[in-house]
Amino acid sequence: MTNHSNRHLFSPYKIGAMQLPHRIALAPLTRCRTGDDRVPSDLHALYYAQRASAAIAISEATQISPMGIGYRGTPGIHNEAQVQGWKRVADAVHAAGGRLFVQLWHVGRVSHPHWLGGETPVSSSGVLLEGQTRLSDGSLVPYVAPRALALDEIPLVIADYVAAATNAIRAGADGVEIHAANGYLIDQFLRDGVNHRGDAYGGSIPNRIRFLREVTEAVAHACGGHRVGVRLSPTNRFNQIWDSDPHALFVAAAESLNPFDLGYLHILEGVAGSSSAPAEGQKPVASTMRKAFHGTIMINGGYDAASGDAAIQSGLADLVAYGIPFIANPDLPVRYRLGATITPPNQSTWYAEGARGYTDYAMLTHEQPAAVNASAS
Repeated sequence: MTNHSNRHLFSPYKIGAMQLPHRIALAPLTRCRTGDDRVPSDLHALYYAQRASAAIAISEATQISPMGIGYRGTPGIHNEAQVQGWKRVADAVHAAGGRLFVQLWHVGRVSHPHWLGGETPVSSSGVLLEGQTRLSDGSLVPYVAPRALALDEIPLVIADYVAAATNAIRAGADGVEIHAANGYLIDQFLRDGVNHRGDAYGGSIPNRIRFLREVTEAVAHACGGHRVGVRLSPTNRFNQIWDSDPHALFVAAAESLNPFDLGYLHILEGVAGSSSAPAEGQKPVASTMRKAFHGTIMINGGYDAASGDAAIQSGLADLVAYGIPFIANPDLPVRYRLGATITPPNQSTWYAEGARGYTDYAMLTHEQPAAVNASAS
């Protein structure tokens, strides 16, 4: 029996020529399931095909270049084997009736020479990330101070974003999402807690959003703006990222993206009580960004069916991305539509290896997507 209480969440929506059956997106979720080659496998194809009932399935963060790597088991989109891996994923999602966007990622200072062939991580500035990172053998070592990207290197990184985006489209993805959130490279240019540059990419807000704007413009030109999303996290301090005036910064960032006719702007700013909610006393920014950005807004962070429906009804967002609920409920939109039980995930398996805690959660339909090679299960 259909649950009619979430009628806004289940109303259709259109992005460019892409007709969406409802407003529930799969948020990007790092799951660390690749081998050392960082090539998506049949297991990834099954995982995303299981979740193809999402209006848009946004992939886990995917490195645009070898210098963008920062973690074990995360996929890339910068060589031909990886492109063919993502083609298997895209084909499986499409066979299951879904749509796939690949999230483009460069971790910047959140890396270590271990992952970079001995090279020093890059960032907007040489500001050290405190704490430790885990290497491929499981050991923990301190982060190292990054080096600031030189002016003549910045166009090369932008070219890496474009190459990765065109690789994703060539693999059959319906679009790409530029990861400009959570303290990774683009966010390291945006926020003055890390960006201490004194050139055209630092100092004033227009200068600090320049890198974001140039990456977005280049990717939109290469792929078509309607096939591009951008993810921002205005109040999130993950990876020791912060800004002295996030409201002014992120409203200006949202406004700067208007010329590119984007598919959507994805804002990570959670509901009260969630891990991504604004800190106590911190003013939310998403509602003002909504007014500044003229296109589709996707919101993410601790939403359930009722609060997601309310976000759409109120006009805060057009789409709602769900992350953790999708882990243990591959057919989450079906469950929300029916008012079915939502299974809690096993957190101990989030970053494990193999199918356990990845593709072995039950679906209400009782059938695995037929397009995926049986070896994946």
